[in-house]
Amino acid sequence: MRRGPAPPVDTVASRPLAIISGGGSGIGLAAALRLGRAGCRVALLSRDAHKLAQAQHAMAAEGIEVVVQALDVRDRATCADVVSNLCAEHGAPLWLVTSAGIVEPGFFLEQDPALAAAQMDTNFHGTLNLVHAGVPPMVAAGRGHVVMVASSAGLFGVAGYSGYCASKFAVRGFAEVLRIELARTGVSVTVAVPPDTDTPQLAYESRLRPAAIAPFAGAGTPLSPDRVAAHMIRTAERGGFLSAPTADLAAIARLQGLAGGVLARVQMRLLRRPAKR
Repeated sequence: MRRGPAPPVDTVASRPLAIISGGGSGIGLAAALRLGRAGCRVALLSRDAHKLAQAQHAMAAEGIEVVVQALDVRDRATCADVVSNLCAEHGAPLWLVTSAGIVEPGFFLEQDPALAAAQMDTNFHGTLNLVHAGVPPMVAAGRGHVVMVASSAGLFGVAGYSGYCASKFAVRGFAEVLRIELARTGVSVTVAVPPDTDTPQLAYESRLRPAAIAPFAGAGTPLSPDRVAAHMIRTAERGGFLSAPTADLAAIARLQGLAGGVLARVQMRLLRRPAKR
């Protein structure tokens, strides 16, 4: 018997949720635009209400369904409340992208230690807070992609960036562990390690970068935020762990990842074994 046409689908109600911190500009906004164009309902989080309003206007003009929320990711309790409210209204997120970050260049012996602490609070603890809030509903749903934005400075040390490197190394290490622990849940974990990217953060950083390190730290043409976002989303969709959007970074990551990959696979096998009683 020939069937009639399928009933119309409520595309708005079926749109998956993408939660993105640091979504007011840069890589976060580029990721939001890509996921929104792909059919996601986007929740943008940022401390900067003005940037959020601008981003919301630009995305709405493209027909992207977007909600915005001013949020300081350093505040763990507020992160939990915001994510809980979003999940209650829109369901568990399919995407959780942690892009909020700051940078304060300066040589270790010359810099106020409070600046290193501030970078760790935003870059690592802010990532931890949002992931801690967002991953449980994703695990309960049995699917999703967690994408953490680290940096090429999370692959190797860069003089004049001790606090920033420490925070981004921490993000990468956290992602490596989470990938192992979530391997059987249906939730994938990807960490992006982009080089200099043409963002407001880079413009700020460039003014403060120590002159002695500028020939190294400022070498090369910055990537566009869209190129970085496209690569990390594509990597996540393919189930990849590390998003290195240039050939040089990919080679460095492969060399570093050989030993780490072996150790990760050993641990995954151990976690699959039944617990001894």
